[in-house]
Amino acid sequence: MNTTTKYAATALAAALGVTALAGCGGSDDKASGDAGSGSKTVTLVSHDSFNASDAVLKAFTKQTGYKVKVLKSGDAGAALNQEILTKGSPRGDVFFGADNTLLSRALDNGLFTPYKAKGLDRVEADTRLDAEKNRVTPVDTGDICVNYDKKYFAEKKLDPPKTFDDLLKPAYKNLLVTENAATSSPGLGFLLGTVATQGESGYQDYWKKLKNNGVKVVDGWEQAYNEEFSGSAGGRKAKADRPLVVSYASSPPVEVLYADPQPEEAPTGVATGTCFRQIEFAGLLDGAKNEAGGKALLDFLISKQFQEDMPLNMFVNPVVKDAKLPELFTQFGAVVDKPATVAPEKIAKNREQWVQSWSSLVVK
Repeated sequence: MNTTTKYAATALAAALGVTALAGCGGSDDKASGDAGSGSKTVTLVSHDSFNASDAVLKAFTKQTGYKVKVLKSGDAGAALNQEILTKGSPRGDVFFGADNTLLSRALDNGLFTPYKAKGLDRVEADTRLDAEKNRVTPVDTGDICVNYDKKYFAEKKLDPPKTFDDLLKPAYKNLLVTENAATSSPGLGFLLGTVATQGESGYQDYWKKLKNNGVKVVDGWEQAYNEEFSGSAGGRKAKADRPLVVSYASSPPVEVLYADPQPEEAPTGVATGTCFRQIEFAGLLDGAKNEAGGKALLDFLISKQFQEDMPLNMFVNPVVKDAKLPELFTQFGAVVDKPATVAPEKIAKNREQWVQSWSSLVVK
């Protein structure tokens, strides 16, 4: 989900030699500066992992008359920071990619014009974190979880871990790789998961123990999953030696989808007791030149058509109640019934302090 589940899917596809589909109208490094209120182009600013099928984006154009231009801007944090720097004079009309770990930064900087998207009543209530003001619209959810290499654990005749506490056991010493919480969305999500489960007074002690148990920290998801994790296609090519990695509950279906031939069973599993729930949002940028087009796009992002297109393009879950998951997800994906969560206001108040403390304990 921001560098999100989506960046993970795109990076994994790249590692497996799959080219991600470009948005209808393409994407480049320039915003549509001439896209005024009468323009038939609506510009979506996003992190690098936004992806939608050509057919669905063409359907949006047919329904509304607007052509979507996708302006990709690095990972979620980098993309959001660029919009903060251009606040009031945005590079596009809609921003997609602020999740619940970074939402307060976007809202506190006044990036969005309130808009209640059509069909919002069909969106799951627990994803509407700005329901009173509707400055952002929920688009998808995903779960950051520890993934494990099934082959490794079968060969060692060792049960894979199931919970955060399991990761501290001597049996899993030197097996886990995670991402830097200061530079990576899944790394931050995993840190927040430990805050949620261990408490604000206990997460630091937890990380001290995890460090003593040999956790390895790398900069980002792509390095962790495709270079360090023995269960991924990229990791197998790199002869990786870590059978546990912080990734996503949707990673196993990706391993199946892009394998040739496709296996009957996913080579990786998910420790569902280690998951943190991400919710990703889109919003109408304050100062958007094509406000009408931006509103139409927000409506479309929570349409059943777009929501059912997302899972196999961005490997995230729909937020619309009547959207169905594809069989690949239901067959190979992990169901996370009780993911860890942290209230947005608590994240806003403590995020920088938690990351700083974590960095001092684990990285320095």
